Amino acid sequence: MSWSGSKLSRIERGQVASNSDDVRDLLELYEVTDPGMRQTLVMLARESRRRGWWHVYGDVMPERFEVYLGLEPEASTLRFYQAQVVPGLLQTEAYARALLEAHPSPVDPSEIDRRAELRIRRQGILSHENPPDVWVVLDEAVLHRPVGGPEVMAEQLRHLAEQGQKSHITLQVLPFDRGAHSGLNGAFDILEFTESDIYAPKLVHLENLTSSLYIEKAKEVRFYTVAFEHLRTAALHPAETRGLLTELERQLRSRREVDEDD
Repeated sequence: MSWSGSKLSRIERGQVASNSDDVRDLLELYEVTDPGMRQTLVMLARESRRRGWWHVYGDVMPERFEVYLGLEPEASTLRFYQAQVVPGLLQTEAYARALLEAHPSPVDPSEIDRRAELRIRRQGILSHENPPDVWVVLDEAVLHRPVGGPEVMAEQLRHLAEQGQKSHITLQVLPFDRGAHSGLNGAFDILEFTESDIYAPKLVHLENLTSSLYIEKAKEVRFYTVAFEHLRTAALHPAETRGLLTELERQLRSRREVDEDD
């Protein structure tokens, strides 16, 4: 193989895309002989060169997020724990815009429009013929943070209650009174894939302001699946969660009416 060490390193780290010829060379290097595995990896390399629907948003989307957008629609199950904000798949457009406007780096209004549009388009997977099973646990703090103001937040609370009634979406709130719990180290997503020889059965996705991390080692993934089970068990039942969402929405709207009267 006549590659430089830096090229090999960049490909192995996922910093650059590899074409089907690159993959064939790597298969020889790593002595992968299984015909099925070789065919699958070469096919995946070809598919990766095709542009997804989100490519048109490439100028306003962090490059690292393209990986997630490719994985998300392939997952059979999506599990989210969020301690600060509503997950993107369940955000209203107004709520999403408010979050984007609060980003620490200056963002042009037209860019905010397109980022919000991208976020809403992602939600299309929830209305597919065979949508993924989505399970969300939200810290109660998410419901009390008035992102975008009372009206926007009231709309978001109603949207959550409505989405939580769908058969493939389970929504639970972890109340303040539960005290210490297994999600105190921060938010995480678990993506689960079935009948796939391309992805690991489960991946964990962690994100911060500047980077994303994917965890696929089974032993490490298990820590997160166990943590999610503990969170799910400690959280309110979905029916209780809908009741809380409805009550908090009512309180927000009542407060707004009082403020308008004053």
